[in-house]
Amino acid sequence: MARVIGVDVGGTKVAVAPLEDGVLGDVHTRPTEKSSPDALVDQLVDAIEQCGPADAVGLGIPSVIDAARGMAMSSVNIPLQHVPLRDILGKRLNIAVHVDNDASVAALAEAHDETGTVIADSLVMYTVGTGVGGGLVFGGRIYRGATSSAAELGHTIVFADPSGGAPQPEGFPQPGSLERHAAGRALDALAAERGLTDGRGAVAAAERGDGAGLECLQIVGERLGLAIANAINTFDPELVVVGGGVSAAGELLLAPARRVAQEFTMKGLGSKTEIRIARYGPDAGVRGAALLALTEEMGRAVEGRPGP
Repeated sequence: MARVIGVDVGGTKVAVAPLEDGVLGDVHTRPTEKSSPDALVDQLVDAIEQCGPADAVGLGIPSVIDAARGMAMSSVNIPLQHVPLRDILGKRLNIAVHVDNDASVAALAEAHDETGTVIADSLVMYTVGTGVGGGLVFGGRIYRGATSSAAELGHTIVFADPSGGAPQPEGFPQPGSLERHAAGRALDALAAERGLTDGRGAVAAAERGDGAGLECLQIVGERLGLAIANAINTFDPELVVVGGGVSAAGELLLAPARRVAQEFTMKGLGSKTEIRIARYGPDAGVRGAALLALTEEMGRAVEGRPGP
């Protein structure tokens, strides 16, 4: 099996690790260099080179990605918008480079076990943190759609009032979207309304059995459950996985989500769908980025495609 390197580029830190024979090596992190695109690219080159030789590199970045060109089409928290990252890094490192959305690569990680074996042929992932991201994996590969930028599941419209037609668009996150109503910021607002500090305070209160904290997580969980029902009604996947910071609430979030998902899923669908919390925690991004490089290189070899 090839030796590949995974890079998880976040708004606060960059995590890098090798993957060889299905085993993820030590993860090394450093604060993200955000002073300029060139400075960040230099940092990525240095971090990758320090991991030693590799056959390919995969990067997950928190951006809307044109995966066909290996470039961020929009990027808010890191200075990579319209930077041809795949081509620049490929030339500087002289190896194949693959770039995708951070939630998509986390979904790819969750579709594989610790040895790199596919355990779910179809998977939908929600990453619930400050915002809500999403990833789709079918046949052990990331599903990207016609523009190669899917899947922005947080921007699906779940809660819109249809009485007057469509609501007026307000910019993203739009009214009625999952991100507007079920992200960490929504949990913060629910907590503040009930006299709690923020979303973390709500989770801590719920873990103590406090009614206000439990109510906050029930509301967000039920909202998430509606989105999960949509995913099951659409894809009937083997796995629906919830990750991100809010997923630290575990079953306090997932139990109401499962209940509502079951209530709103058509009979006959979802009987083989498992809904669970993500397994890999903070290492999901770097593991998934490495698997991106591995699966894309294997797919290229099988299909006889030239390298990126």
